[in-house]
Amino acid sequence: MRHYVIAGVLVIVLAVATYAGLMAIHLMPVEASAQSIPIDHLWNIEIAIISFLFALIMVPLIYSLIVFRRRKGDTSDGEHIEGNNTLEITWTVIPLIVVLILAYIGTYTLGDVLAVDPNALEINVTARQWAWSFTYPEGFTAKELHLLVNQPVVLDMQSVDVIHSFWVPQFRIKQDVLPGRITTERITPILIGNYTVTCAQLCGTGHTYMTAPVIVSTQADYDTWIQAQVAAATVAAQTPIGRGQQLVAQNGCASCHSIDGSSTGIAPTWKGLYQSQVKLSGGTNVAPGTVVIANEAYLIESIVNPSAKIVNGFQDNVMPKSFGTTLTQSQISDIVAYIETLK
Repeated sequence: MRHYVIAGVLVIVLAVATYAGLMAIHLMPVEASAQSIPIDHLWNIEIAIISFLFALIMVPLIYSLIVFRRRKGDTSDGEHIEGNNTLEITWTVIPLIVVLILAYIGTYTLGDVLAVDPNALEINVTARQWAWSFTYPEGFTAKELHLLVNQPVVLDMQSVDVIHSFWVPQFRIKQDVLPGRITTERITPILIGNYTVTCAQLCGTGHTYMTAPVIVSTQADYDTWIQAQVAAATVAAQTPIGRGQQLVAQNGCASCHSIDGSSTGIAPTWKGLYQSQVKLSGGTNVAPGTVVIANEAYLIESIVNPSAKIVNGFQDNVMPKSFGTTLTQSQISDIVAYIETLK
């Protein structure tokens, strides 16, 4: 009995120490949404159980190795044990009860996370290789997700190419974004600050760079930003260059093509591209080393059929080939008009 008592005390001590240590290193980022609170509550319960199970395994193991080790000169056989039905039933029934309790808590937590709020703000999210764009109820599209603190929001998300996954670690919730199907994510931000949405589903060459800012702000700051975006969208819609700039933001072009001359490592910069000499590494019936002029025809062809001419130093099959069908001729012309201004 003495060994059971000592081992039991050591199990409790190690379990408490393990739990305290894991909580002290802050495994989870800050709670920034109402949904993160019940999720973290379930997480903390699971960490406590894991800490206890870790101690329950390690203490008897190490204690037995030290206390019950074979002594020098002892050549006798160990005690023969047939089994213990009571023990086997106990360690079957107790875990079953724990699993059922966790299932109940998990179901209750899922209900909290998916609860529908009729007053939720609706924002449309579009994912593409390799960028996010957000369309607001006021009708404009931006590459930043602005949210109002304590205002429930429902994100209606869809991909135009492959499977992506919307994930803001501080919000805890992760939701796949699928082509041809709308998936939703419900969030109530509770902490003002700047966060980042990232793609949690490997989606191609530029997967690492598929991020977008998430800004949670006060009512006054949110209204100011909305009004500025509405005004800018209204002005931009009146010119081809303005419309082209909007289309670039909506289609995530800037995630691969810089407009300031810097290199993204994925695609050529647009700054100074128009009417410049471009050296090619290949393409459709194009010899390596060919040099062409980046005129309007070249820009249109590069959007509609990006494999026709591959710029030296960059790979084929990186830029989506769907823009020839998803964009109209006038929209492509607007984008080209915008690129021509980036001197």
